[in-house]
Amino acid sequence: MVGSVWLVFALTSIIHGVETLSYAVRLAGIRTGKLAVALSLTGIIVLISRTSNMLQGTLFGNLIDKAKHDPNIALGFQFHLILIGASVGTLVALLVFPTMVFVAARLIARLEVVGSLPVLIRESVTIDKLKSVKRVFRLPRLEMLSRLRVGGIPKRLLLMNTLVTGIYTVGVLSALYASYLVPENATSAAQSSGLINGIATILLTIFIDPRVALLSDKAMSGKVKQAELHKMFGILMLSRLAGTLLAQLLLLPGAKVIAFICGLLF
Repeated sequence: MVGSVWLVFALTSIIHGVETLSYAVRLAGIRTGKLAVALSLTGIIVLISRTSNMLQGTLFGNLIDKAKHDPNIALGFQFHLILIGASVGTLVALLVFPTMVFVAARLIARLEVVGSLPVLIRESVTIDKLKSVKRVFRLPRLEMLSRLRVGGIPKRLLLMNTLVTGIYTVGVLSALYASYLVPENATSAAQSSGLINGIATILLTIFIDPRVALLSDKAMSGKVKQAELHKMFGILMLSRLAGTLLAQLLLLPGAKVIAFICGLLF
């Protein structure tokens, strides 16, 4: 049981870390003047990440099945622990962001040459290439953090990003927890996870992505300094981190709301 929990913890950390680092690819595309190539690569990364988030349901289901047969299992504690994994992955992404911008710039340039993502992966994911990353590794400097003031960035954008990230992070867990709370509606509650994540993804696409794209275009055309773009990405990543922490508070209320709705409908 413990091994399953830590496996889901690790998977959750990777998913949220990878999705947060999609900002690094976009920023690298602006720096290199190859935004279209960067957006293509970003789209693939985000698609894989958001799809993987829904595939977690299989592993979560295993935890639910064991908890149903053993009342001594603290399922709520395990789910909160898994949510910590989302925060850990996002925090690690924040720390390696400067390094990943540099690495992403090289990947974008190489992708433009080879013209194929499978070829790029085959060439890039080698022992020698992975070892070379440590030579360019650098952590965020204190002066970088001092520039991350909210001024100039709509507060409602940050609040929306925090809220949607929280819903997206906790959607699968709340739905599966609801299936544990109301076993008579377990199937309908568990199946609602896809709908919740779908709504959260739509909200991200409608309210967050266009704002990032607009500022990216302005930076490319010289209307906005790249420093402003750096600040926006930094604050958006911090708001994503806040969203993963908010998910801790949404877990049980979300499960109860799903259980209540399933009880009304079925």
